[in-house]
Amino acid sequence: MNKRTTTTPDGLVIVDKPSGFTSHDVVAKMRGIAKTRRVGHAGTLDPMATGVLVLGVEKATKLLGHLALTEKEYLGTIRLGQTTVTDDAEGEITSTVDASGVTREGIDAGVAELTGAIMQVPSKVSAIKIDGKRSYSRVREGEEFEIPARPVTVSSFQVYDVRPAVAEDGTPVVDLVVSVVCSSGTYIRALARDLGAGLGVGGHLTALRRTRVGPYGLDAAKTLEQLQEELTVMPIAEAAAAAFARWDVDERRAGLVTHGVRLDMPAYDTSPVAVFGPEGRFLALVEESRGKAKSLAVFG
Repeated sequence: MNKRTTTTPDGLVIVDKPSGFTSHDVVAKMRGIAKTRRVGHAGTLDPMATGVLVLGVEKATKLLGHLALTEKEYLGTIRLGQTTVTDDAEGEITSTVDASGVTREGIDAGVAELTGAIMQVPSKVSAIKIDGKRSYSRVREGEEFEIPARPVTVSSFQVYDVRPAVAEDGTPVVDLVVSVVCSSGTYIRALARDLGAGLGVGGHLTALRRTRVGPYGLDAAKTLEQLQEELTVMPIAEAAAAAFARWDVDERRAGLVTHGVRLDMPAYDTSPVAVFGPEGRFLALVEESRGKAKSLAVFG
């Protein structure tokens, strides 16, 4: 009697993450849905946040470290007039200040200061590692420490709406509806914190939705419930073609590439480069090193 086996396809799953789930929770769910342990994610989303979370299944997990270096886009709400321990609505409120005197001109000037290539200090309650230990673990243990600022790029920071609001204790505050396009590693709650600090009233993030990671947007995302009904996997070749520059090679060179031979390669403006063989077979991710193709990950 033949035993029927179904194999999980290699590829990406674009999830519309629900609020209250950690990225690891989503990975754990996907392992059950896809019936495989080989699932990973390309860059975390805070539990409070919703939206695009890119998961790799089977061989596509090897793509993830390279996808994480792409541009990301968010919609969010920033409250001016209140600071919190976590720089977002998850944390305890540490100060409340009357923000009714904040002007649109002041907000625009503050946003302009935080746009472009900037140095950003990540939130202390974040997963960033300081001397090999997660920052949030150090906070929990009551440690006093500083996180060094690091370079990030905020290519667009737009304010769509300015809404006067009232805090729980009756203090006038201001809510901003914003969109941000930024490099990987940028903390939107740190932007909220720094905008509020620059305006002298403090600030924190109250809502966040990631609408895009690199070329993958909400239009391609499915909820966990939808994926439970029907697992939608973007084939690995399609995912690589969408995310990276493409280099097509003939059969002979395809064989060499998959064996790690460093071929002469054309110049590309971006790195890494996805190598495709005949019939659109995705073979490898490579980067140029002294005019030669150096393999980062082989798939073919």
